[in-house]
Amino acid sequence: MTKSANQQKIAVLGGGPSGLFMYKRLVESGIENLEIDIFERKNSLGSGMPYSTEGANKEHITNVSDNEIPVIFNSIEDWVKIAPKSILTKFNINADSFNEYKVLPRLFFGEYLSAQFDLLKKVADDNGIVTNIHLNTQVTDIIDDAKNDEVSVVVDGKQVIVFNHVIVCVGHNWPKKYEGKIKNYFDSPYPPQKLAKKFNHPIALMGSSLTAIDAIRTLARNNGVFREEKDGKYKFVLDKDNDQFKIVMHSRNGLLPAIRFHLEDSHLGKDATLSKAQIQKYIKDNGGFISLDYVFEKNFKDQFKKKDPAFYKKIKDLDLEDFVDAMMSYRENVPAFDLFKKEYEEAEKSINREESIYWKEALAVLSFAMNYPAKYLCAEDMQRLQKALMPLISIVIAFVPQSSCRDLMALHDAGVLEIVSVGENGVVDPEEKGGAKYTYTNEHGEEISVVYKTFVNCIGQPHLSYEDFPFKGLVEGGTISPATLNFKSKAKGKKEVEDGNKLVEKDKQGEYFLRVPGIKINDSFQVLDDSEEANDRISMMAVPYIGGYNPDYSGIDFSEMASMEILKQIQSKKNPGT
Repeated sequence: MTKSANQQKIAVLGGGPSGLFMYKRLVESGIENLEIDIFERKNSLGSGMPYSTEGANKEHITNVSDNEIPVIFNSIEDWVKIAPKSILTKFNINADSFNEYKVLPRLFFGEYLSAQFDLLKKVADDNGIVTNIHLNTQVTDIIDDAKNDEVSVVVDGKQVIVFNHVIVCVGHNWPKKYEGKIKNYFDSPYPPQKLAKKFNHPIALMGSSLTAIDAIRTLARNNGVFREEKDGKYKFVLDKDNDQFKIVMHSRNGLLPAIRFHLEDSHLGKDATLSKAQIQKYIKDNGGFISLDYVFEKNFKDQFKKKDPAFYKKIKDLDLEDFVDAMMSYRENVPAFDLFKKEYEEAEKSINREESIYWKEALAVLSFAMNYPAKYLCAEDMQRLQKALMPLISIVIAFVPQSSCRDLMALHDAGVLEIVSVGENGVVDPEEKGGAKYTYTNEHGEEISVVYKTFVNCIGQPHLSYEDFPFKGLVEGGTISPATLNFKSKAKGKKEVEDGNKLVEKDKQGEYFLRVPGIKINDSFQVLDDSEEANDRISMMAVPYIGGYNPDYSGIDFSEMASMEILKQIQSKKNPGT
């Protein structure tokens, strides 16, 4: 890169895993005269919500292992060799026998991420990069100044700091609706300390995802004990004074998530999917849209021609909806815990033989690969994606760790855990005296209504709307705009309006569009205004606020990919024409 006479001041808002990856990219970028400010609401960097006490207790574990995690400064296996002994002892980690294929305590993983920040900062210092770290600091607003080609960050409602570029990396956010107003009504299970107490009554959980499993691990350990019997059987025994304790999961389809198995490609084939060039050519040749069927064919079905010809023969003539129906109907026709135990045995064989369950692995690849083309789908295809494919993906690629599976099966065998299907129309009403009432129609067509003294919403991180966006200076200044997708068929758009779909509107040109969650971004994660003009001063890596154009929650994989695209854009601005 050519030497710049001007200082480059870049702000990273959020010091969790996304901020960490962005910091890594900047430190390694070679940009000269670089000054980086990192703003973090908490008192430490790296761990973010999932890997700190805000999102985990000692009983919570990752659902990925070291070999599946992109290298930041060094791998976990290398880091444990230099990690403080006090941390290794605290989490019972032995550096000499460390296994890169094993999942880890989430709080330990948070310690690793924090250490990666420290190691990168030393590199930055050695390279003359100035790093200003602002802990226990709340960014309250962002104000763009196009005229002066700069952007201001407002801290704690008063201090204003000016930057050349701002990268928004704020992470998980669960808005509180009833929590704190209604006793024992929890809008999320985080931080988990609030569930670490005795409940001598049935508890309702909304959802059956990894978020629900987080809640279950905490609730169970505070109301009973897991133990290994002499015959090797893993059992759960209730505390004597908690004989009424029970957990009831409520999910749309009454299904438990899939179980962690051996991955043939630990990084899920991110290089084996449709290239951006192929996608852009298809969009250009097809009226500005990419077909969901095309993505499904190329990014999913075609992979089986060589990898699993027998499976390809079964699915080659199925469209997306038929494939989803086939996979879901098989799962729905087997009682949830019977299927769970069967899949646990299948996953154990996969791990022991080091053989993938390839269709599940390929579905995870498809989910990640949907992020790039999603913004080019027509509204009709996005509705299909949301209705058909995403519910299957959310179940199949959860990858529940084996120890969590053993907990769930032991709790079910003890009669203290069950799952019920509430369909699409299950309703939760908070109860004034505490908890909530769950109303749904069962498989026999009967309306069921049950009052629970305690209710926990466990549906996971919601895709937040444009209206939820926290930095109102960007809203009021017209810097950002709501994410939308146009309908290919005016007739279909018109019918959606006539049918009362409030997410569908008509623009001034008479075209119909669908509002999807969050704000508009482009392929470089720049925010877009109403005229779809890209802003080259503000990048958006905050997953909760870009869910419409970035539908897959891929955690660290997303952070790795998005940070690279953002760096490319920053470098291209410094070097026009590159």
